[in-house]
Amino acid sequence: MGMWDRVTREQRKDMQLLNSEKMQLLQEIEKARLDWVTAQHRLDIVIEHDQIDYAIYALEASQKRLDMLFKQAKRMKLSAWDVRNSKSEIVTFK
Repeated sequence: MGMWDRVTREQRKDMQLLNSEKMQLLQEIEKARLDWVTAQHRLDIVIEHDQIDYAIYALEASQKRLDMLFKQAKRMKLSAWDVRNSKSEIVTFK
């Protein structure tokens, strides 16, 4: 029984670590999404040439970061409950 308890404790630790990594990734994705939305809004309101260049650069950079995080989520087979919409809908990265 002692051996079984040790294995299950180690498995629980591994699961907690994995869940922690998934939650951290979800938080990073949400932050990257907000950065992307901000970059889109910035591009909509700029008027000077230098500002336009920076806004385009920021939008492209935020898009690349989101793409990278989505690929990482796909590799982790990440799914989460979409609580923002208060639905019982599962969001899965494919």
